[in-house]
Amino acid sequence: MSPTISKEAEAKAAELAEKGLLHYQHWEIEEAIEAFEAAVSLDGTKADHFLHLAQAYMRLGDYEAMRKALGQFIHLETDPDLIDRFEAFFGSAMDAVETRLTEVMTRHEVPLAVIGAAIQMWLEFRLAMGRKPINMAGVKPRVWAAALDYTVRKVNFHEVPLEKIAEWYEVSALAVKTHSQALVEALDIMPCDYRYFRGPKNPLDKLVEAATMLEELEHRFYQT
Repeated sequence: MSPTISKEAEAKAAELAEKGLLHYQHWEIEEAIEAFEAAVSLDGTKADHFLHLAQAYMRLGDYEAMRKALGQFIHLETDPDLIDRFEAFFGSAMDAVETRLTEVMTRHEVPLAVIGAAIQMWLEFRLAMGRKPINMAGVKPRVWAAALDYTVRKVNFHEVPLEKIAEWYEVSALAVKTHSQALVEALDIMPCDYRYFRGPKNPLDKLVEAATMLEELEHRFYQT
């Protein structure tokens, strides 16, 4: 039996969840987690509060906390399709996308670390999509696998022409491009993205160093 939540607590939790979503969208992840944690403490009956919390922990890279929140979501959720999608996060078997992806990338001698990054991208994409449907009918597993392959290669500067990737997976180049864009938008992927870059040294490090140096120089310059 679900606990009784006052209207006041329910409204406050909803307000906190909205606040958390704004923080999440602006990559203010710790603030988002704080808001979502406060929301679930006030109202632990809303599945979506736990889903948002799981998404935030995923973006933070805390997979243990993500699975804990996702488990609470599954416990409260009533949509069997969503339950099936997210229960897969607790298993070890590869799905059709991961199987195809691994087969093709291994055949073309992609480093294991980069293959792992592509699988991580797929896991994070499925969670980031939340309640939005992910079409897996027909050739879709091959299309998603191709899109992941193409996207993770771009992040890691292992670029292969779009048409060649499409040929390897026996899908259209347009489908690969469209689904790659969906991955980039849902996960807010950028060049050399730290989540998926597996090279020895990330070029973004130099930008971070330069920004830090500039901040220090400005501080010294404007000191009175």
